[in-house]
Amino acid sequence: MATKFALYFGNRGFFPESLIAAAREEVTGRLQELGFETLNQPAGITRYDAVETAAEGRAYAKFLAEHRGEYDGVILCLPNFGDENGASEALRDCGTPIYILAFPDEFDKMDFTLRRDAFCGKFSVMDVFTQFDISFTAWPPHTLSPSNPVFAEEMRQFGAVCRIVKKLKRCRLGAIGARPTLFKTIRFDETAMQKYGITTEVFDNSDLLVRVEKLRDDAPELKQKIERFLNYTDFSAVPADKVKTLAKIAVALDQFIDEYELDALGLRCWSDLQETLKISPCVILSELNDRNFPAACELDMGNAVSMLALQAASEAPATCLDWNNNYENDPDKCILFHCGPVPQSLMTAKGKIVDHPMFAKALGSGCGYGCNVGFIRPMDFTFASTTTKNGRICYYSGNGKFTGEPLGEGFFGCGGVAEIKDLQKKLVVIGYSGYRHHVSVASGNYQRAIDEAFTRYLKYDHTEL
Repeated sequence: MATKFALYFGNRGFFPESLIAAAREEVTGRLQELGFETLNQPAGITRYDAVETAAEGRAYAKFLAEHRGEYDGVILCLPNFGDENGASEALRDCGTPIYILAFPDEFDKMDFTLRRDAFCGKFSVMDVFTQFDISFTAWPPHTLSPSNPVFAEEMRQFGAVCRIVKKLKRCRLGAIGARPTLFKTIRFDETAMQKYGITTEVFDNSDLLVRVEKLRDDAPELKQKIERFLNYTDFSAVPADKVKTLAKIAVALDQFIDEYELDALGLRCWSDLQETLKISPCVILSELNDRNFPAACELDMGNAVSMLALQAASEAPATCLDWNNNYENDPDKCILFHCGPVPQSLMTAKGKIVDHPMFAKALGSGCGYGCNVGFIRPMDFTFASTTTKNGRICYYSGNGKFTGEPLGEGFFGCGGVAEIKDLQKKLVVIGYSGYRHHVSVASGNYQRAIDEAFTRYLKYDHTEL
């Protein structure tokens, strides 16, 4: 479903109201051209179908209240100077991110009938919004015409901000199983997350095992899941009984997702599943991620949050990886890897399911089928990681590139060579700041949207890398 913006047009009587109608037509048309939907107030609610006075602002606020839930963000357009009092009354309770768009003046149109002064008016709106504690977005350049090519990227990033905020301000995560005993690194504060609107539903792994045990072999949903897996990646080396067990776990996780209306999950993926059911659930998480449901391994609930944000921003699959290896002697490259939760759409080709080498060594062969072996495709990516500290949610973010360079002979799981500017400095900050060995990634460059949504609207604490 396309991201939808409510459009607000400001006015101030000293300045030419004749510019408003043209601005409405231009902004509406440009946004629709870029693939966004728009919501305009009906004609006749206010003078010139814009907002100037506090009373007109309240009329616009009523209009938004009648359409609550239908729009993802507001674009506050200033065809002329605009009035900050009407704007604050109109948008103080809009409940979504607000982007302030000030139209630029043109050098040969500076007489009193065409001069906008939106450059100045934008400061007045920002000032009063700050007094009212109304969060807003005002990226450079200070003035911008919808016809400017920069406008398309601004809207792409702002649309991502709106989707992140909409998804994370009220969301529900499933924590399935206790964290692996050895991994104190993925501890998290459930109460801190709740203060930010993130509810965690916690289940014991025995809840999962009971569902698996109860699932009949002739259940139609099991048959569908087996077919899905066999078409998803290469199961040719996996015994039929292991395929069925993996599918049963996947069906059980789908049941948790549906019954508890989960938006993302973290799973205790070792070592009890290897010891009891004789599988590794890597490919199950891969398949969930590939259908845009964020699923973090090793019960890393902090990175489940980051994955959910990245998926919302990119509208494409995200995954959770280890900061795992240096790459030769290149200071700006490393290997990002995990055992197989990488979605197929982020890989160079279909993976191949094998018996997990680590568990074959520790527990004996045949107890770890589910490791999805392959390579991450070359692409630009955004990375982020989230944790809880002292009752707060904290995060870092950045951009990088998977280069497609080869990994060492015999490298198992799914990995890729990542190139990140000033990587060594960033790794030091990550380590000193107490973040996990995990990092979430998604394709595309969305760091600006992540930072804007997390800091300005969701109020997370930013660790600057």
